[in-house]
Amino acid sequence: MSIGQSINWKKMLLARVIGNVVATHKNQRYEGSRIMLCRQITPEGEDMDYTCLALDSVDSGEGDIVIIAQEGWSASTAATGKPGAAIDSAIVGVVDRVDLNPE
Repeated sequence: MSIGQSINWKKMLLARVIGNVVATHKNQRYEGSRIMLCRQITPEGEDMDYTCLALDSVDSGEGDIVIIAQEGWSASTAATGKPGAAIDSAIVGVVDRVDLNPE
């Protein structure tokens, strides 16, 4: 498997925020949380096919490169501050840069 290849068992991934999802009615655990539409990217910044919704816990914005946690309890706690909320993906960091080691 090569770097940047999309896999189904992801725990963390790099993504670009490509939009904001407006939901006027949502579960009370998510009140005050923003839902962002994110596209997975390679470490070099190229778009991949995988797109997901993620709760924003770091005040990211459209165009930001972000780190997304896709592991139940970690995503839930990071996004809401409370364990146990039904969340598959949470934005847990805004990336300043990615340094790749030349081969």
